[in-house]
Amino acid sequence: MKSKVSRAAIVAVAGIAALAGVPGSTMAGTRPNIMQACTSCHTGTDGSIRGKMVSVSEQFKSISVSVGPFVWIVKYGDDLKVKEGEKLSGPEALKGIPRDKEILIAYSGDESQPVAARVAVKQPYKVPEAQLIPLEKMKELIALGPEQGKFFLYDSRPAPLFPEGHIPYAQSLPYAAFKEQAPTKLPADKGALVIFYCGGDT
Repeated sequence: MKSKVSRAAIVAVAGIAALAGVPGSTMAGTRPNIMQACTSCHTGTDGSIRGKMVSVSEQFKSISVSVGPFVWIVKYGDDLKVKEGEKLSGPEALKGIPRDKEILIAYSGDESQPVAARVAVKQPYKVPEAQLIPLEKMKELIALGPEQGKFFLYDSRPAPLFPEGHIPYAQSLPYAAFKEQAPTKLPADKGALVIFYCGGDT
């Protein structure tokens, strides 16, 4: 038991110590409560944590969630509600949430001893079938290039991810900056084939 407490304390201290050097950290209180990737669409609010699932301890009834430089350890009770799309379950559903899955925790109490009241699991965005381009068609377009293939390709992931790697011929047009950058980056021809991609199924 002693080693468990010590480990949690070390994680907490390490997370707090790292805050000063991490750009883009968003805090509602004194701890960051939202990971940087989420700030494209959301803001940190008191009583909530938005990050990635690390682990669940059924023995100690706690959830570990990472917001980048800090790992929260949040207690939960038998009255916890877990929302996955339209499905609402109890704490037994926690074990089915995979590691690194994006979740939102609403908690009561102060941030030093948070108790989860609700966990919402981020669901994949469903693009209408008519707006999807099959992988093979995409490969054909890339092989042709934008001039011959007559397409415009945009990477809508957060801007820092673009230089790390992107699809050939893509331009960076982050979702968070769409309104500001779209007028100068999107083609004037409204009938042009415009393709967007992001970092995954969410």
